[in-house]
Amino acid sequence: MHSIGQRALGALLLTSLAACGSGNGGTPGAGAFDGALTFDPAKYTTINVTIDGAQVPVRWYKEVCYVAKPVAASATQATLMGTSTTIANTQCGYQSMNIFVPESSSASQDTALYFAVNNGGWFASYIKASVTDGASYDSATSNVAAALKAGYVYIDVATRSRGMTAADGSWAGKAPAPVVDAKAAIRYLRLNDVLMPGSANRIVVNGTSGGGGLSSVIGASGNSADYLPYLAAIGAAGIDANGRSTLRDDVLAINAYCPITDLGNADLAYEWLYTTLGTRAAVGRNPNPTGSAQLAAKFPAYQAGLRLSNGSGAALTAENMLAQIRQEVIHSAEVYMAGGGTIPNLGENMTFTAGGMGGPATTVTYVNDWLTVDNAARKVVSIDMTKYLKFVATQATLKAAPAFDQTGLTVTASSGESNLFGTSAQKYSNFTEYGWDNNDVHGDGIGYDDTGITASRYFSLATTPVLNQVRLINPMAYIGTGTDTAPYWYVRHGTRDRDTAFTVSINLTRALQADPKVQEVNYRLAWNQPHAGNYDVPEAMAWIAATLKAAAARGL
Repeated sequence: MHSIGQRALGALLLTSLAACGSGNGGTPGAGAFDGALTFDPAKYTTINVTIDGAQVPVRWYKEVCYVAKPVAASATQATLMGTSTTIANTQCGYQSMNIFVPESSSASQDTALYFAVNNGGWFASYIKASVTDGASYDSATSNVAAALKAGYVYIDVATRSRGMTAADGSWAGKAPAPVVDAKAAIRYLRLNDVLMPGSANRIVVNGTSGGGGLSSVIGASGNSADYLPYLAAIGAAGIDANGRSTLRDDVLAINAYCPITDLGNADLAYEWLYTTLGTRAAVGRNPNPTGSAQLAAKFPAYQAGLRLSNGSGAALTAENMLAQIRQEVIHSAEVYMAGGGTIPNLGENMTFTAGGMGGPATTVTYVNDWLTVDNAARKVVSIDMTKYLKFVATQATLKAAPAFDQTGLTVTASSGESNLFGTSAQKYSNFTEYGWDNNDVHGDGIGYDDTGITASRYFSLATTPVLNQVRLINPMAYIGTGTDTAPYWYVRHGTRDRDTAFTVSINLTRALQADPKVQEVNYRLAWNQPHAGNYDVPEAMAWIAATLKAAAARGL
């Protein structure tokens, strides 16, 4: 731990280096914009919250802009739910962070930084404040409360992403903007580590859905040079006048829920999962059977190309992927029973709360026709995978094919993640071969129908950013490479989650397990959970505490 004297000396040194490095040339080890990004430790407001009945004073550093050249935003912005909203901070509201420091940790430079990204569905995340003056929280159910009670610095991070419009009318959130912004925020924390409470070497990233995907690529791509030009363009900390990095942007741990990731191949995985046992037909949800079949047929080759292991030394392929999913569902149920939970047996009613992120919650009763358990022995006796997948597809309507690259295809009548891709002048771009070649909305300037250019040719053009954008937000492109992948991972994916295929999180975690830089992968399908996150606060926080202890033992 730093003494007060060491801390003051470090702050003075940092300020001096930043000032010297703020000019065109800078000095060795200083970023070109560092001088404009010095944290002010005195600029906070004290608020009071109640956690588990006890009053906790918290220092709030409000809307700290983490870049020197933020992208000015339009005052009116679209939301994930299809409505619009008016934002107050058009200057830096998508590139700033709210920092909450429990007063008890204000003098500590060792406590963890709980870095929360809030990008549902990969949508742009305007600045939010999860801690409200005068509010009461329960640390057993609120990750915010649990983090503050543990003495962690809680950080709400805003980032540009899909749907965000700039003041000049351009689409400023195109990939890899959310990753670049998150890395810029991490670099700001590293630059100002001696000035701020907490340790920038102990960053734990938390995110759900698109935020889970963002968390995953942040964790996988630590210190990759691929992002440096983008970081320089927004005036991020630790980028010198020649575009070289002078700071790190790797993190210690990832706490990700239902990660929507590997978007370039997510349509293949989704169609394979929900057609291999006839699920689409069984639930009467197959508006595009030809496209669904075409996409599903490409999954086996894609899966084989990943060269992953199934955990028993054999290759993880399309032939044994269902067995992997079955194994994970059984493990989920048995962990739930071991913790004291009771599962209705075959023929009995299951009751659960339907509706996930952004949707209304309703109580649903479903006859268990797929799982036989022995609650006394806390064991699963048998599972019918055909009926299980039908159950998953019944509790929430399956997405039309293609599930993610949907915009511009009238068969889907939806939007998906297509507006995360393309140039800043394009509202969206199809980002897969199927989406591009089957775009049938005339006049959008996208697809073979408007351009006369096939996807294989268009994506190969030097002026086309799409394939590189897909790679830059995909953790699978970085795991096992020369990047500094986070050593600790906690990944959860609900057993009732139909938003993305179970294969995506399984592949992610199997790739992580094969990476020698990764120390631990704590993965599980979360029993009876939909597309949601932070439903297991005590378990997740216990894991974070153990991780911090293990990291300290390793000198991290």
